[in-house]
Amino acid sequence: MAQNITLADLGWNKRFAAEFKPYAKLGWKPARLLRDNKISYGALLVDKDDFDELDVILSGKVYHDAQTDAELPAVGDWVAVDVTEDEAVIRARLTRQSCFSRRAAGHSAEEQVIAANVDVVIVVTEAGPDFSLRRMERYFTLIKRSGARPVVVLNKADLFTEKENKEAAEQIRALNPEADVHITSVLKRKGLRILRDYLAQGVTVAFIGSSGVGKSAMINAILGDDWQWTDEVNEVTGKGRHTTTARELIILPKGGILVDNPGIKEVQMWTNETILRESFADIEELASQCRFHDCKHGTDKDCAIRAAVEAGTLEPTRYEGFMQLDDEIAKLKKLQKKRQMTIERRFKRDHKIKARNRADRIDIERELKPESRR
Repeated sequence: MAQNITLADLGWNKRFAAEFKPYAKLGWKPARLLRDNKISYGALLVDKDDFDELDVILSGKVYHDAQTDAELPAVGDWVAVDVTEDEAVIRARLTRQSCFSRRAAGHSAEEQVIAANVDVVIVVTEAGPDFSLRRMERYFTLIKRSGARPVVVLNKADLFTEKENKEAAEQIRALNPEADVHITSVLKRKGLRILRDYLAQGVTVAFIGSSGVGKSAMINAILGDDWQWTDEVNEVTGKGRHTTTARELIILPKGGILVDNPGIKEVQMWTNETILRESFADIEELASQCRFHDCKHGTDKDCAIRAAVEAGTLEPTRYEGFMQLDDEIAKLKKLQKKRQMTIERRFKRDHKIKARNRADRIDIERELKPESRR
């Protein structure tokens, strides 16, 4: 790691500095989390001009104060660390500037944080088997909610024709005009230089995508050495066996902060209706033209969306993708409401138990008080 690294290189800014002032008075040190080791965290500790990478553990207070797992420290978070001769303990987590997350896989109603304080999210895909506009819609929705800048990389360009690569890029740009789209080939070392431009001082960039699309190989190429070990390509599927097994935040000597992630199999939604509507503004405009304001866009009479699909002005797959996401968000809201009711019941139960124990203790003290006077 570079010797002249600064706080700004790690993404520190005036807002973090202002929030950290009370912790500094307690003698705690700022640190940014590099990895989550389940039991402990890997962190880069900052103390004036001295930077140390060390394992830190979570304090009981921070753990118990978190109402959900998503509120616990995650890769990319800035934390306040209390360092003693025996251990380094996370005493507080600073407020996140952004949070890229999804719903945890399975039937959970929990939010899974992929990375905190991310400025740019680069989605790596290809023009072949991995290409899916429906999946891209999901990625774009999650990125929009996080507040990060969306970038899409169509990798492995050497495996497909120029026409296939360009058509895939045009479809993604049409899906989200705000996203930067680049065509690359790690094998041929083409189109990679422009990706390095996103890694400016203090800027955190997260790489995501399906397993086997070449994220680790791309990171190796950008860094200029074999930072991540990659396996050989399967001759049948044409995919490399993915080797990133845990999220890791990498501080680059030449500037920029990079987050590599394991391959994402399921892009579960964690967003709200407002973000969904904004991501599908064209469908929302059509919905406003339906005869009934509560139109279900199925068999309801004079449905503008169904009419657009039948007329060929709206792609059926995009409409189906919208309805599926809308259904997922509705189910997520129900799960969250159910979970909140469970939490409230547990809180009331614990409160009653504490109140009863307190009353019993007072009664015992009253019974013992006369005897103590004798």
